[in-house]
Amino acid sequence: MIAKLKGVVDTVDADSAIVDVGGVGYLVSASARTLRELAAGDAVTVLVETIVREDAIALYGFLETAERDWFRILTTVQGVGARVALSILSTLAPDEIRRAWVPSSPHGSPPSSRTRPLPSVSRRWARAWRRR
Repeated sequence: MIAKLKGVVDTVDADSAIVDVGGVGYLVSASARTLRELAAGDAVTVLVETIVREDAIALYGFLETAERDWFRILTTVQGVGARVALSILSTLAPDEIRRAWVPSSPHGSPPSSRTRPLPSVSRRWARAWRRR
């Protein structure tokens, strides 16, 4: 699996960037938050989560370990795939996701009202969070 890319940013699009590593361009999908930090020509080290499916190998890139870790957590929730996880991470920083839950009982922490407008966030996500 590819875990890290170190190279030069070739291009940045709305939902991905191409990172040139030794003449090979890797298409890396990323959150809007990560993509805002990238500019063509910049040297970059991108942490990568590689997802292998029957029809594709997809690379998801992160500049921070915390964002990659939240991506991993979010994609374990049924109904939250890579695209939804990136959408959530585009809306909230990792620390904001962590703070989005206010403890209300010893049995878990319900989502605060801040998470409700996030795209595709469901009750399943909230239940999965309470189990952690």
